[in-house]
Amino acid sequence: MNVIKNRNIRNALKIIVPFVIIPLLAALGSAAMFEKRHIIISLAAAAFSLLLFSAGFERKATGGRRMVIVAIMIALCIVGRFIPFFKPVTAISIITAIYLGGEAGFLTGSLAAFLSNFYFGQGPWTAFQMLAWGLTGLIAGYLAEPLKRHKLLLLIYGAFSGVIYSFVMDVWTVLWYNGGFDGTLFLSAVVSALPFTVVYAVSNLAFLWLMARPFGEKLERIKIKYGV
Repeated sequence: MNVIKNRNIRNALKIIVPFVIIPLLAALGSAAMFEKRHIIISLAAAAFSLLLFSAGFERKATGGRRMVIVAIMIALCIVGRFIPFFKPVTAISIITAIYLGGEAGFLTGSLAAFLSNFYFGQGPWTAFQMLAWGLTGLIAGYLAEPLKRHKLLLLIYGAFSGVIYSFVMDVWTVLWYNGGFDGTLFLSAVVSALPFTVVYAVSNLAFLWLMARPFGEKLERIKIKYGV
């Protein structure tokens, strides 16, 4: 993977890709005209996620080592999706972001959704899952230092991330059902999905409570050993 060397370009990509391009791709994928081309939209979102990751480092050697670690975290996310009810994708994306950077967290959540859906089912919803899990990781990267120092804050963020994921997927539900966004339908979707939102938020709390410290310690050792 080539390193994007211009600092201004990297900084621009860090904003445009996660907050403009991938949300637009998700919205585009929900349109009826792209209903049969959802895999193209998802592939484009995956490509831009990799571009965002590439914008997060300056040295090629460092980026390659980081990619290997992120690939392992993505694999753990995919395996975790097979756990009934409790899905650790958000928690692993958050941990990855805290210790390897927000771009790594975004890539972990995004590619975990894309790759695991080859088993769970690809569709227009995939891009929304990629966006939701990716953004929870990216924002965790921005908040890395306080989340490292304060476990309570980490747990609050984990629960909040579960709610945000549910809200993003409720947006997809409304767009799919209505062909456009409607506030009343969105509120109905939020209310009907409330039990699942609570379960997801609690599962994030549980996984972060159990995994944040041991995973964090191992990632810190790897960073020191391999100069990541």
